[in-house]
Amino acid sequence: MSRNAWLIVPAIVVILCFFFYPVSWLLIDSFSRPKWGIQNYEAVLGRLVYLKVLLNTFTISAGTTFWCAVIGYPVAYTMAHCSKRARRLLIFVVLIPFWTSLLVRTFAWMVLLQKTGLINQTLLTLGVITEPVALIYNRIGVYIGMVQVLLPFLIFPLFSVMLRIDRNYSFAAATLGAPPVRNFFRIYLPLTLPGLVSGGTLVFVSSLGYYITPALLGGPADLMIAQLIERQISTSGNWGMAGALAVLLLVATAICLGVVHRIIGVKTAWGR
Repeated sequence: MSRNAWLIVPAIVVILCFFFYPVSWLLIDSFSRPKWGIQNYEAVLGRLVYLKVLLNTFTISAGTTFWCAVIGYPVAYTMAHCSKRARRLLIFVVLIPFWTSLLVRTFAWMVLLQKTGLINQTLLTLGVITEPVALIYNRIGVYIGMVQVLLPFLIFPLFSVMLRIDRNYSFAAATLGAPPVRNFFRIYLPLTLPGLVSGGTLVFVSSLGYYITPALLGGPADLMIAQLIERQISTSGNWGMAGALAVLLLVATAICLGVVHRIIGVKTAWGR
């Protein structure tokens, strides 16, 4: 082994200890508890409630990724094209969520989003609404809480890509007669696609395992698979079922990432 190869040994040890060992342990439990067999997987795939929770998880994660992209793209664009002073201020604002506990932020949203909270009271005062709107214990509250937490994971990869784009490409397209909208969709957006995909993947994968935010801000119809796994362990002590759910989520996530990688790879090859 070369001298530089030893530098990756700590990373390999961390992956083995904190990823492969827990996943292997869950995999074994999913087949061995309460007895050896595939009864846990048959129960997961045979009961509509488990499949519905899995669908909820991917739907909420996809929705969170979508809204992070809608909100984060303009912010990243502004950060990449503004003055250095304004850029430092925007980076500071985007980084603020990392300095606050996730639990504290979620409780803060509970205060802000309730019917007597600041948001509803402000909208009522301005005459935008005539009665309080349900912004908590539903899908809206889950999206608001998760987007606010995960938005930096999309902004910064996108910002780093935008910062390296040569503006002469857009200038050349404008010189050749491309209007601003066509210039954006044909030139600028494809160049930012790697950052958008990287950030979107980070947000999507992180969303799949969320527990605190949907548990506090969501309703019964917004149950995610992390909550279901926790209930299987804490309420019924069913480690086998919890392991089967975790393995199923891991496999479904790997399939989704593989499909995304395949699609992006095909588009890249086609663009070349």
